[in-house]
Amino acid sequence: MNPELYLSDLEAKPAALATLAEALEAADPFAALPAGVERVLFLGMGSSRYAAGVAALRLRAAGVDAYAEYASAAASFPPDSRTLVVPISATGSSRETLDAVARYAGGDSPVAALTNTPDSALARAADLVIPMHAGVERGGVSCRTFQHTLALLLALESRLTGSGRDVAALVRRGAEATADLLERRDEWLPMVLELLDGPHGVYAIGPVERLSSAEQSALMLREGPRRSADACETGDWAHVDVYLTKTLDYRALLFPGSRYDEQAMDWVRQRGSTVITVGGEVKDATAAVRYAHDDDPDVALLTETLVAELVAAYWWSAR
Repeated sequence: MNPELYLSDLEAKPAALATLAEALEAADPFAALPAGVERVLFLGMGSSRYAAGVAALRLRAAGVDAYAEYASAAASFPPDSRTLVVPISATGSSRETLDAVARYAGGDSPVAALTNTPDSALARAADLVIPMHAGVERGGVSCRTFQHTLALLLALESRLTGSGRDVAALVRRGAEATADLLERRDEWLPMVLELLDGPHGVYAIGPVERLSSAEQSALMLREGPRRSADACETGDWAHVDVYLTKTLDYRALLFPGSRYDEQAMDWVRQRGSTVITVGGEVKDATAAVRYAHDDDPDVALLTETLVAELVAAYWWSAR
């Protein structure tokens, strides 16, 4: 793992997204899925599972039976021709994911693997391989692959539901939003670095529909600079994390969009906590980071983790 190369990986996000958009325009990566899929089972760990959790929620909302499982679970659904198994691993070598896939490979369930390494062990175990087109992450941290996983899972949603938006066009908007944050970082990043640099870590809060943003943000702060960081769903925050605002120098990134934003901010006002919103603005937040197309929730899903990723890169380099 290397902080300078990690920063370079982040700076290459817009170009990588353009490559992914071109691939999506050229062909549907899920065109070879068999007919008759009635259930989707996502398998993954870490950021792969974060992305899968959002994808499963979206599919359920569209009427598709879908679950995001820890690949480390001792058991899940039995093999069945109507159950599509989607293991996710950027390297294609995650031990837990390979162990989980072994229960399905060569059996009744079709296996469609998302990986950035098409010649990996995971790819060899799959019936269909979906390349992430994220390029090599030389910094050793999953950042572009996380973003590309989300985009490809949106493409899967479109395939299975027969509806949804033009994912290639969405990816291009995500590239524009990402480029905007990168190009203007001198305007907002020093402020965010200062406001988040407290003695008790960083907290990331997001709506369940984009919980992956909070989870990935916290992971980036743990993985690179080795800072204490945790994630919480906005509505759940009032039940599990609000208590920390009374005893800690509580500093948080808030990804707006939940109907419970105001409930959380009411406690923040009472306790004098520091909250930076990423995307939309929320009354009485300490500061806000805006970017192109941040009024589009799907663009936000693909883009907003870059704020924490850049914070992580700069703190990591300063260690």
